[in-house]
Amino acid sequence: MRWGFRDAPFSHWESQLITDHIRYSEIVNELQEAARSNLIFGLHVHVGMENREMANHIANSTRYFLPHIFALSTNSPFWEGRMTGYKSFRTKVFDKFPRTGIPDEFESIEAYDNYVKLLIKTNCIDNAKKIWWDLRVHPFFNTVEFRICDIPMTVNETITIAALFQAICARIYMLRSKNLNFIQYSRALLNENKWRASRYGVDGYLIDFGKEEEVNTRALIYELLEFLDPVLDHLGSRHRIAYVHEMLKNGTGADRQLAVFEKTKNLTDVARFIHDSYLHGI
Repeated sequence: MRWGFRDAPFSHWESQLITDHIRYSEIVNELQEAARSNLIFGLHVHVGMENREMANHIANSTRYFLPHIFALSTNSPFWEGRMTGYKSFRTKVFDKFPRTGIPDEFESIEAYDNYVKLLIKTNCIDNAKKIWWDLRVHPFFNTVEFRICDIPMTVNETITIAALFQAICARIYMLRSKNLNFIQYSRALLNENKWRASRYGVDGYLIDFGKEEEVNTRALIYELLEFLDPVLDHLGSRHRIAYVHEMLKNGTGADRQLAVFEKTKNLTDVARFIHDSYLHGI
């Protein structure tokens, strides 16, 4: 649909063209206004897996970290020319679709496949690509696909977020190879952190479910970097992950958009700033 084009801070969905493709026509026919008004642009990162069993295990375990990375990516504070009060309003727009958000844990890849088969059998979906969760075992590729993030403002930020997802998968794989596992939390709890990340970005608090208390989001991201440290040299991504410190120092794309708007009160200036920032540092 319009997922392939940047949604400027002042774009209106009613005036946008929909890609002429049977898949999108089917989605609009089924979801109606929810699909027609889906003027958003998200980042999808695929991490290759040796088999689908491992992909399911890693998808289960990485769910906990989704709000942390999402908070770093927040870059959609405006919607149809209005300041929304969110650092990522994109997720609120997409919540109108069915089968979205952070998924449940699946005890096995067979349990996941049986879930998909049931939806197809009962005419809920015609294929598993209509499961639009924030991460999923991809139905056709041997990958775990991370779908929660906004498109970051710059190329450097985008590469860093892709490196973070890769490193998280590698770290969980390392633990599994030692017969260790990361604790699992329910979808209901994880979505509390997702909401906080969408509202406040890196400037709020997430819940540390182990401690059962609020913790500064930036502090939790620093803890995540420590957790990932053992795999960074093997992956060759230490320099990429180090850029997280610059992201926390400079603020997310949403923070920088809002700073420009506060100064100029002009969304055209915000759009120009986004355009000029994209290749910064490249």
